[in-house]
Amino acid sequence: MQNKKIVFLINSLDGGGAERVVSTLLNHFVNDYECCLILMENKISYDLDSRINIIHLNESQNQNGIVKLLRLPIIAYKLYRIIKDNNIAQIISFLHRANYVNAISKYISSHQVILSERIASSSIYSDNSITSKISKYLIKKLYSKADLIIPVSKAIKNDLVNNFNIKVKQEVIYNPYDIENIKILSKENIDIKIQKEKSIITVGSLQKRKNHSLLINAFSKIENNEYKLYILGIGNEEDNLKLLTKELNIENRVIFLGFDNNPYKYLSRCSIFVLSSNSEGFPNVLAEAMVCGCSVISTDCLSGPREILAPNSDVEFQLKDKNELAQFGILTPINNIQKMTESINLLIKTDSILNSYSKKSIERSNDFNIEKIVNEYIKVLKVD
Repeated sequence: MQNKKIVFLINSLDGGGAERVVSTLLNHFVNDYECCLILMENKISYDLDSRINIIHLNESQNQNGIVKLLRLPIIAYKLYRIIKDNNIAQIISFLHRANYVNAISKYISSHQVILSERIASSSIYSDNSITSKISKYLIKKLYSKADLIIPVSKAIKNDLVNNFNIKVKQEVIYNPYDIENIKILSKENIDIKIQKEKSIITVGSLQKRKNHSLLINAFSKIENNEYKLYILGIGNEEDNLKLLTKELNIENRVIFLGFDNNPYKYLSRCSIFVLSSNSEGFPNVLAEAMVCGCSVISTDCLSGPREILAPNSDVEFQLKDKNELAQFGILTPINNIQKMTESINLLIKTDSILNSYSKKSIERSNDFNIEKIVNEYIKVLKVD
């Protein structure tokens, strides 16, 4: 019986990891609860169940940073009117801007404010720019208005406590994955032929934070030149990365696949997945690659990879100058070409380790099954 509304607030559903999580969760919750999605911008790129009530705040997608900042109180008042008109008792918001709006509305509303924190904020607001200073101030000021914060990793929880002095109750819940659906999608046909035993793949937007250049440089130095590297994603670094492959004389061995809403059909056809990011929140692509049975290598960046690959280790620890053969994959230092190369060489030369990690990947991915994660949300949202 539907006895309580579940209401999510997010900037938009225009692609991205948080957006995928929102659509995944709502499509499962709607079978048992009345679900509502409040969008600040009218953009949806994911399939949503027709039973989900969608409310638009009609914000423009083309506003600059200053305008977005100045409009926060106005959007919060819009949200307050929706809360009042729809008798909403609780809102869980995703991503910083939506979190700010949710928290600001608490000044004039009595609803329960729940914030989903997706990334270690100190890692992305680490410079002395005006944007970073304002963002850090807003997090310190507004997150304290929350009734509950749901970080997607333990490291993010620690970051809020240690770097922002947040004392609000926090419950860590990892991202959910519809494993059965991923398996179905992974069997779709692709237009190119991939030799699985000679393949390395990475997935992610082509931006500096993802540091694809680290992987490309390391790949150029591996001992077996029969391997090919597949890069799935688009972004403003694409031209620079393609130029780098030419400079390294490996352009014939690096294949840029562009964007595909179904990465699983490529992941399932490759043997090794590499995440080379400088920072993450809880990297969806790493967990999804594990569902597909890839042996994985990841930089030991803040946050997520260590918790996924070495769950019993200290999440505050970070590799500096050596690799770690963790329980479920290999961790390597950030931005270290030599150690990344060594990690790849180890897997391509040692079948026993490669095969072991492939099996371990599938084993670990079951911990993020959608049913398990949905139950954790139900407990903290108290909608039973």
